[in-house]
Amino acid sequence: MTKDKPYSTILTERIGLVERITLNRPEKRNALSMELQEELIDAVQAAERGNEVRVVIIRGAGPSFCSGYDINPARAEAEALRPKTVEQDVALTLSFGQRWAHIWNCRIPVIAQVHGYCIAGGTDLALHCDLIVAARDAQIGFPPVRSQGSPPTHMWVYHAGPQWSKRLLLTGDTISGTQAAAIGLVLEAVPAQELEEHVLALARRMANIGRDLLVHNKRIVNLGVELMGRSQMQVLAGIHDALAHQAPEAVEFSQRLREKGVRSAAAERDAKFDER
Repeated sequence: MTKDKPYSTILTERIGLVERITLNRPEKRNALSMELQEELIDAVQAAERGNEVRVVIIRGAGPSFCSGYDINPARAEAEALRPKTVEQDVALTLSFGQRWAHIWNCRIPVIAQVHGYCIAGGTDLALHCDLIVAARDAQIGFPPVRSQGSPPTHMWVYHAGPQWSKRLLLTGDTISGTQAAAIGLVLEAVPAQELEEHVLALARRMANIGRDLLVHNKRIVNLGVELMGRSQMQVLAGIHDALAHQAPEAVEFSQRLREKGVRSAAAERDAKFDER
């Protein structure tokens, strides 16, 4: 096992033919700051270059895989990123699909190792990986559809089909890893204490196949999904997310975020969904 180049928000390690990347903001439940997103893409692309790595694993440090996009960044960053017009908002939402496409289009296989919470932007990341293996007690969903907009990327229908995509995106409910495996949103669910060993064993099994063969066989499946309109869907998803930001409820929630903070605003929003 060898350590790779240092980053500020992720950790990387080489395990034989496998590159394991760890989101490393555990105190923020690995919320996706711009720096983390950029470092993650850089690390995936570094693993993709050359012929040393055959499979990439992405996991999270601490109690969760990823709690979503960091909507409480430093004040200067927040002000710089806040859209001033609808078109600026469209450009921002489209940028998420363009960024995660680097993972989807990575030539070698990428496995998401999901535990704890994988919500909101965390699902954007995970669903752009080739395979998702989850802990049985993981919690997966997109609660921001209740008040903030829609997923800026949309891979749901390609994994879970239209009915389950609607069921989850029309309620904002989260489901367990076990439930996610049953509907095809993730590949499989395993006991949390076995997750790391299980995913690494799967990655090593895949790495027994030659790199070029892995590339060819991944590419043909991805091309099949592209024929279903995947790239165009990401553009439509970004535009619809920007439009959804103009909904009265989204505007009101944004105001509550500024006044009360994320935790209080989200708790107030989600209270009505406690009884299911």
